[in-house]
Amino acid sequence: MPAAVCLCVLCGLPASGKSSLVQVASAQIGKQGWGTFIISYDQLIAEEAFAFSPADSLSKGQTRWKQHRQAVLTCLESFLQDPQAPSPCQTEGNVWERFSQAISPALRKSSSQPPRIAVLLDDNFYYQSMRYEVYQLARKYSTGFCQVYLHCPVEVCLSRNQDRGQPVPDEVIVEMSKRIEPPNAQKNHWEQSSLTLTSTDITDTDIQNLFQLMFSALENPLSPFQDDFEQRLADRERCASSVVHQADQACRRLVSHAMLTARESKASSEVLRVLAKDLSEQKGHFLQELRRHVLHEMPLSEGEPVDVERVVSRALAAFQQQRDDVLERHGISTGARTA
Repeated sequence: MPAAVCLCVLCGLPASGKSSLVQVASAQIGKQGWGTFIISYDQLIAEEAFAFSPADSLSKGQTRWKQHRQAVLTCLESFLQDPQAPSPCQTEGNVWERFSQAISPALRKSSSQPPRIAVLLDDNFYYQSMRYEVYQLARKYSTGFCQVYLHCPVEVCLSRNQDRGQPVPDEVIVEMSKRIEPPNAQKNHWEQSSLTLTSTDITDTDIQNLFQLMFSALENPLSPFQDDFEQRLADRERCASSVVHQADQACRRLVSHAMLTARESKASSEVLRVLAKDLSEQKGHFLQELRRHVLHEMPLSEGEPVDVERVVSRALAAFQQQRDDVLERHGISTGARTA
């Protein structure tokens, strides 16, 4: 008889207290006779794996980050295929070596009899799509699945972050606080088994509720079934690509007009050089935020298709204002040309 497994995803801002909660929860669950192990993304993925030179593009850095996150999921899938004796797998860096070290205590405990095993995944998981990848594995291998969202005010996270040995840049925490997507059972049916805790006041009752959540998830494993979530994700990706492509073409025209305005204003060659650089960076950041908005903020519900032209039109109005602000910072009037 195989071991019964529950995958528990813990999500929240950096320094919200997830790692501390995981340690307490693991100890309490262990007292119930369960095998437990913690998948800490910070420990499995070496810090240097995300360092890249200024010559590297932003997309290259993001691709590297996704590759290492995928490596963790590959290791997790190997474990789910055979919890008693997972097969080694080839991964980025030394992720498998670190993973096998993390699960070895639980494997030793399970050597005598197939136990209940709790797998606690400790990461920010700030986008629901990140958590959905774990849900897909749970569904594929018919395991339990649940989520715990650790709510913590950003001010508290920033304060705690300063006491860390390796603090996260404050701007990363602030930006993540704007983007984080807490579990939403009303929007996503697969997030039904979720619990929200306030990290500033974790009580024994909270720990008991967490255990009950995991126990219920383990007793009610998921079944492999198909839904349309993946299709809707693919549709939204196509929509985002279309929006960004059209916006990029229009933004290029706005930038060209801005440079023409600057030349007509007799701007110096140095001003023109700096202006071109500023406008290019502004456009890149704008398009990146536009894609993020379409991918992560527009709802994944069924209904009317997205009006791409309307989205692009509204976005361009915002970019034109940003463009004009850049021109004014360089002392160039925008009255002569409004295109």
